[in-house]
Amino acid sequence: MTNIGASELSLAGVYDILFNSKKLRITDHTVAEMQASFDFLKKTSEEKVVYGINTGLGPMAQFKIEPSEQLQLQYNLIRSHASGSGDPLSELHVKAAMVCRLNTLSQAHSGVHPDVSNVLISMVNNDVTPLIPAHGGVGASGDLVQLAHLALVVIGEGEVFYKNKRRPTKEVFEELNIEPLKVRLREGLGMINGTSVMSGIGLVNIIDSYRLLNWSVLTASMINEIVASFSDHFSEELNEVKHHKGQHQVAAAMRKAMNDSKLIRNRCDFPFDGTLKGNEYQQKIQEYYSLRCIPQILGPIHDTIINAEEVLVSEVNSVSDNPVIDHKRKKVFHGGNFHGDYVSLEMDKLRLAIIKLSMLSERQTNYLMNDKLNGILPPFVNLGKKGFNLGMQGVQFTATSTVAENQSLSTSLYVHSIPNNNDNQDIVSMGANAALATDKVIDNTFEVMAIELLTLIQAIEYLKVQDKLSSISREVYDDIRAIVPAFTEDTSKYKELSDIKEYLKTKNLKLI
Repeated sequence: MTNIGASELSLAGVYDILFNSKKLRITDHTVAEMQASFDFLKKTSEEKVVYGINTGLGPMAQFKIEPSEQLQLQYNLIRSHASGSGDPLSELHVKAAMVCRLNTLSQAHSGVHPDVSNVLISMVNNDVTPLIPAHGGVGASGDLVQLAHLALVVIGEGEVFYKNKRRPTKEVFEELNIEPLKVRLREGLGMINGTSVMSGIGLVNIIDSYRLLNWSVLTASMINEIVASFSDHFSEELNEVKHHKGQHQVAAAMRKAMNDSKLIRNRCDFPFDGTLKGNEYQQKIQEYYSLRCIPQILGPIHDTIINAEEVLVSEVNSVSDNPVIDHKRKKVFHGGNFHGDYVSLEMDKLRLAIIKLSMLSERQTNYLMNDKLNGILPPFVNLGKKGFNLGMQGVQFTATSTVAENQSLSTSLYVHSIPNNNDNQDIVSMGANAALATDKVIDNTFEVMAIELLTLIQAIEYLKVQDKLSSISREVYDDIRAIVPAFTEDTSKYKELSDIKEYLKTKNLKLI
């Protein structure tokens, strides 16, 4: 059970909620603090002007709202802004967004009634997922449109996904005895002001990026194994003289992955014997960069993921609302904590890093496919009859095409501001767009890596080195062989590649 409000929410805590079905509850202390914030704001708004309670919203904040209109204003805000379009966000992303919103509101600086937390917790614990369209947020006053769809469900309207079916919220709430929220003061604005959708998607992106990083380390290690590479390029001695933590971590992970391999060579144990053909050594001096420079390529990717985690965890444990209610100091502060630049910039950086990771995977796949490069495998790792069978030739097109799509998504969303809202929001973050573009790149990269891994397994089959692999590599080899038996004949592979992709996304591989 995760106690919302008791301590800071970590990436590991979010992982447990999303992937291990850990349930939520809210502490009595947090409820008391939220109630105190609500009570203070209610009293203050009766005496002073407070944005979004007794004023209009956005560029219409100059208009006074009469006491008789104030609660209806909150419903008007939710309903008018629930105007997204496009495909629904995934249930995983929406669940993450709900957890982030709940955690932000539990800071007790939003002035919302504690009943909000009860509805959100019931939804998360019962796997009731609001329908939230992908398009609509510009990330300035946070994820206004997407969060309005969440708020629409919280008040008992809109649609949800429940037990793999899209249904009216009212039906599901009645079935589960969930009482819809009744607006008490500013719950409409409190629910939709903030960065919770972009942050929720961002946290899932970071979890998946760690998965991809681990797989990239392993596939690189396996290629080094099958070519009987020398060990010095991932040695501690070589890498410690480059002062980057990520490079050190990646090199150490490679040593871990190949610790008991019988294929990796120590250069000191294999001196060159001087055999020449003309003036050309017959023994390869160094490997291609896609095999030799793994710590230097994956190191900055590692550091980018680490930094993104730090920033996103700080964001979801922050108050991303306006105004900010400080009931202890008896003050209300108007500002812009809902602006999503922190998330947007990190998602842009993370997306670039994962695009580079996909490029590395594609180059390694090309190395395996091209017999003139590797010198030890048949063209396209074809285990059948040359010319008659085509081996892995077809899937390479898919890898190349998918990486090209990734590269086309490298344009920054962080700098792609378009003013709107009568120029009230004259510079925006596009945080949700940045997070969704990163999600697309990550999903593509799992596909590219599935192709590389299948190619690798076929290469191991051809070389008959299964028993010389490291124990980690051998385990993965056996896992993939259980999905796709060794093949010589040409058959469609799209279903098997989909299964390998799912394996990559769910296998608990921990090297780094």
